[in-house]
Amino acid sequence: MNVRAAFRSIALVMLLLILFTASTFGQNSSEPINLTAVFTARATHLLGFESAGINSTGTLSIQDRVLRFQKGSEPAVQVTIASVQDVFLGDESKQVGGLPMTLGKTAVPFGGGRVISLFAHKKYDTLALEYVDGDGGIHGAIFELGQGQGKLLRDHLVASGAHVRLNDEIKQNNEELHGEAK
Repeated sequence: MNVRAAFRSIALVMLLLILFTASTFGQNSSEPINLTAVFTARATHLLGFESAGINSTGTLSIQDRVLRFQKGSEPAVQVTIASVQDVFLGDESKQVGGLPMTLGKTAVPFGGGRVISLFAHKKYDTLALEYVDGDGGIHGAIFELGQGQGKLLRDHLVASGAHVRLNDEIKQNNEELHGEAK
């Protein structure tokens, strides 16, 4: 391999690094949110709602004190916000690009594919709901949302009357449990 080809490969990796870095700095999540507005977000229903398919993508919205998930033109699955007992947030990442990205990473010389792997991940939020149905049964549902959307949804649920234990309450309960065990 000649020097010119190695320089091109390094330049390509640096260009990709600059593009991915510029796109992450352009996002600002510190803007205040309007909790009185209707909340709508693209989401993937992973598990929980019976009539919504597993891994189905649709719209998750809050309107009129009801949380709705609707996939295309199918009827919406809904839960009253007052029945929500708790909301759990998580964040995950998964590698994007599939086979073409994998082949591209192996073609970059001098281990440059490892550098690309650092930036070839998409981050997203997971949101798990615990709610009570009309018969008193406890159920749960898990959704995958874009990065930052999980916290916004939780804030909207709290503002709309959901019963959500905050992290401070959970930490306090854990400290009380560990304090009693000593």
